[in-house]
Amino acid sequence: MRNVAAFFVALALVLSLPVVIEVHAAGSLIPETRDDPDTAAGKAAIKGEKWQVAVDHFIKVVGRDAKNANAHNYLGFSFRKLKNFESAFRHYGTALQLDPTHKAAHAYIGEAYLETNQLAKAEEHFDALKKLCSFCEERRDLDRAIKAFKQKNNIAS
Repeated sequence: MRNVAAFFVALALVLSLPVVIEVHAAGSLIPETRDDPDTAAGKAAIKGEKWQVAVDHFIKVVGRDAKNANAHNYLGFSFRKLKNFESAFRHYGTALQLDPTHKAAHAYIGEAYLETNQLAKAEEHFDALKKLCSFCEERRDLDRAIKAFKQKNNIAS
């Protein structure tokens, strides 16, 4: 009987823990808690490649929480897709100021640097990712993008 009671106490404790889910965020897995409506709508807009709609929602999110590194990263991503690189770099930079270990922000700003022909800056963010992870998706993605950029531009590795 004592084991049954202990089981139910343990089960109650586990069920009372906050729920953390994995969310696919513009090509990257970022652990987050359940989203507010603007974050959810922004992510749906990104999934649907509706970049301006995503910007509109994530602007609201950072308006309420200027220290939300994930929202700044999503803004950077959406602005980059709109080819608004000035705003993309600003929001990626803010995400990295708030969280220097934000792997997705490092990868995406690296891709933005490649899109603006700034290989050396992209490689700086790749170096940062090498320090943060060994086999993470963000590191692999930026590595592939750098290799493709070099091949396209006939740059030796």
